[in-house]
Amino acid sequence: MAERAGATAKGGADAIKSQWPVLICVLGAFRVLKLGRPIPVRSGGKTQGVLLKLSVSRGYCASREALLETVWPSSVESLSKQCLHSVVHGLHKLLGEAIGGAAPVLYADGYYRLNTAAGVSVDVACFDALARRGAQQARRGNVAAASTAYRQALHLYRGDLCVATDAHAVVERERVRTLHLTTLAHLADCYYSEGDYEACLKVTLQLLTHDPCREDGHRTAMRCHVRLGERAQALRQYKLCEAVLRTEFNAKPEPATTVLFDQVRLDPGSV
Repeated sequence: MAERAGATAKGGADAIKSQWPVLICVLGAFRVLKLGRPIPVRSGGKTQGVLLKLSVSRGYCASREALLETVWPSSVESLSKQCLHSVVHGLHKLLGEAIGGAAPVLYADGYYRLNTAAGVSVDVACFDALARRGAQQARRGNVAAASTAYRQALHLYRGDLCVATDAHAVVERERVRTLHLTTLAHLADCYYSEGDYEACLKVTLQLLTHDPCREDGHRTAMRCHVRLGERAQALRQYKLCEAVLRTEFNAKPEPATTVLFDQVRLDPGSV
């Protein structure tokens, strides 16, 4: 069971190395991976600024004016245009080898965009794709394949979107945060259906660490504790849920949570 828990990191790392020649990571701390290895990009520098702007823009595309305003807000226009050109050229030298010599950032008709067709990816898009793959496999009843996809997706989620410079970025940050919680819950369901209650409990407690008000998480934790022979801990889990909801919302647990508590208290064999 410990091996299953460790597979989350291993599976995700293997996926990064094998699937994405260039991966721009904006979940958690900013970083750039070239063939799976981090490359030095100065924190707060212009290269980071350009990549961040493109990575959180719709279609990974931004106008030259938007880039100049974001990355060089106080510079003379002619100078900032030259600097932008230099940054794009530097990115080609830095990353082009990993994508067959192609330019990682393309320019056309006043717009710059990431060259996703050549193999430049953003971790948010990869996270989305793996989460979708997990959901598709789960619907088909392929629990093992779903579990693998969910683990790889969770490996990519190293924290919230590291930039929120406009309304789009703020909305995107909340969307991905919610998907992260949902993916944790789905992975826990996979483990539970496979009878791996220790792994299920570990993932569920991660979910509750991020959102202690998730009653579905508390119910899953209660069931796991019962299946692991920890009836008293299952009862304490309900009390914790009750206290969190009272403190946060002055609310009581849902009827489904209370029914489960009564099952654990009176007839744990039925859980």
